[in-house]
Amino acid sequence: MLEGVTEKNTAVGTRSVEAQRDSIDPAIDALVGEWLTLPDVAERFGVQVTRIRQLLRDNQLIAVRRGENHALHVPAGFIVEDHTVKGLTGTLTLLKDAKFTDAEALRWLFTPDDSLPGTPVQALRENRGTEVRRRAQAEL
Repeated sequence: MLEGVTEKNTAVGTRSVEAQRDSIDPAIDALVGEWLTLPDVAERFGVQVTRIRQLLRDNQLIAVRRGENHALHVPAGFIVEDHTVKGLTGTLTLLKDAKFTDAEALRWLFTPDDSLPGTPVQALRENRGTEVRRRAQAEL
């Protein structure tokens, strides 16, 4: 056993490594721009944070760890008033089916596409979901 390393220290160290591993890539962070914490999303939706966590488990939203405390954040572009952007869930499903990781899906959704024009998230927000899903399906 290593001298001075306790079970508690090991657990804390593991959590720290996991938090660093799960942190968002700075390039993707910059692409997304504005982020909301889970409590912020819950407040906008008028629900408990546990409901937002369920949406994450059901792949209806994506959240990544970012910031100094590595808290989960959702891109603000996914939220319109008190609900998710129309067509987001179907698009996320298509990207998951194409084996995209959450980070890859975020990069795809927030990278400008001249054929749309704009980003896929902007197109979803402008009710052009069919065009976005067609491009996502092409990734399969």
